[in-house]
Amino acid sequence: MAETDNKIVDLPTFLDLDALDGVRDRLLEVIETGPARINGAAVERVATNALLMLLSAAETARKAGFGFEIAGPSAAMTGAIDRLGLSPRFAPMIRGL
Repeated sequence: MAETDNKIVDLPTFLDLDALDGVRDRLLEVIETGPARINGAAVERVATNALLMLLSAAETARKAGFGFEIAGPSAAMTGAIDRLGLSPRFAPMIRGL
């Protein structure tokens, strides 16, 4: 599918425990129907659980045969990914750095 067919999920400024349910529901809605593009530009704070949820969503999309990419993640988001040692897992899906 063309990149323009990706459905966009805009991550909130505070991707913390309070935001997880809403983000999870939106991710499920999107990855059940096609490729997803996650916009991480606005993220200022991110919880470890949120990053693990993104990895899980990426795997779910992969198993369904759909693409999953994170576009332009913020410095706060990439910093958290680096600190947790998750860079090797996220690197294949990050775009726009």
